[in-house]
Amino acid sequence: MSATRPITLLIAALGGEGGGVLTDWIVSAAEDAGYPVQSTSIPGVAQRTGATTYYIEIFPVRMSELGSKRPVLALTPGVGDIDIAVASELLEAGRVVASGFVTPERTYLIGSLSRFYAMDEKIAMGDGRFDQDKLIKIVTGHSRETLLIDMDALAKESGSIINAVMLGAIAGSQRLPLAAEQLEAAIRADGKSIEGNLRGFRAGLDAARAKMQPAKQLEKKRNAPTTPELLEHEVSYSLPALTQPTAIEGVRRLIAYQGVAYARLYLDRLRALVDADAAGGTPGRLLKEVARQLAVRMSYEDVVRVAQAKIAPSRMRRIAREELRVKDEPFSVHDFLKPGIEELSQLLPPFLARPILAVSERRGWLGRVYFGMEINSTSIGGYLRFLMLAKLRWLRPHGHRFKQEQAQIESWLSLIAEAARHSPELALEVAECARLIKGYGDTYARGLANYRSIEARAIRPALAGQIPLGRAADAVASARTAALVDPEGESLAKCLSEIEGQASFRIAAE
Repeated sequence: MSATRPITLLIAALGGEGGGVLTDWIVSAAEDAGYPVQSTSIPGVAQRTGATTYYIEIFPVRMSELGSKRPVLALTPGVGDIDIAVASELLEAGRVVASGFVTPERTYLIGSLSRFYAMDEKIAMGDGRFDQDKLIKIVTGHSRETLLIDMDALAKESGSIINAVMLGAIAGSQRLPLAAEQLEAAIRADGKSIEGNLRGFRAGLDAARAKMQPAKQLEKKRNAPTTPELLEHEVSYSLPALTQPTAIEGVRRLIAYQGVAYARLYLDRLRALVDADAAGGTPGRLLKEVARQLAVRMSYEDVVRVAQAKIAPSRMRRIAREELRVKDEPFSVHDFLKPGIEELSQLLPPFLARPILAVSERRGWLGRVYFGMEINSTSIGGYLRFLMLAKLRWLRPHGHRFKQEQAQIESWLSLIAEAARHSPELALEVAECARLIKGYGDTYARGLANYRSIEARAIRPALAGQIPLGRAADAVASARTAALVDPEGESLAKCLSEIEGQASFRIAAE
């Protein structure tokens, strides 16, 4: 027995999250399994809704095997002596790290990516939120291993409370001498909200197991029928922790935009850049920016998206509550639209759209001819017109605009991958250039033209070695900033001329 030490478990939870119940479940399961166990709680100051730390020690030898001997278990955690740390919220995980309980030599940290903002964050004059990227970096850098999942989202999806999800994640980590079935039995024996707690437990268990599955099992899971839940779980085990919150939002956005298959394409594109991202030395930094910009690019503005936005229930609620400030009074919303020939041709197949656009360009109609219309979105007729247009999203993958967008996206991603082989900073700047391409109509056309100028006159010369790598990232960033400040292109043209002049001087000097 002298060679065996207790397993130490520290749980950091906020008030109302059931940390005490979670502790009781673990203690009950350990006692039923015959292990010596002891727990205590340390109330904290009401930072948000109150933060309480729970400490558990489990001696991993059954009482029946100890004979007359009994282990001495501690009542308080020791700095640098924690085997498993569990936090219900990301800042709480950072707090446990800052307290010295989490160490790279010993601690396996199970944390949630969700946030519940502290008072200091809320009362700040500007954006007072703690940098989530830094929190994740600190948490992963100071622990031996980490399991980071969005426990709050899993709890909401399963209709449970976060403590049940935490128990499932602990079971899935396989760091305790307790099987998942034994912990599940503790929930049943407790006799309170059994079905809801079991749903949360299984959600946490599945998420933890997904993180730990071997490659063959992951590939098998990827080939299984795709559901929104599976895609979100796949994010949690296939992408760096820094990227996961952004990628999950991207998946949700693209499911609403086009469907699960389209969100799958988004995730496949991100996974193709994992190695390029890792080469930069900061896993997740590049991929997070690509995840954000790729989600926006893949959900480009077209007539279908405009129709979806016009009749979205959230829009009508916002207009009623925030703009008109009415409750039960009737009101009407009139939308003024001015689609051009380009917008009206977007859903047509390429073999029809190309000749229409070519004739329109020869006759000078592009950018000049528009079809103005006023639609009462709150009337039955107006709502049905937008609904019918929104239902045409099934045509989108066959349309001319879709084919163009996907080709442009693939070209942009290949530039990022190539840039990452030369310089992580350059790859990040190339990824951020996607900010130029937004909106629709004239705004979209100007942004795309500016991006193409930067690609041709700054990005590709940098990749070809015509601009020194030490200056390449700054050159692309300067060009992008100039384009954002002056969308008409005058500042960009001046900036690109200076970049080309400096590159020519370098070549001449050599």
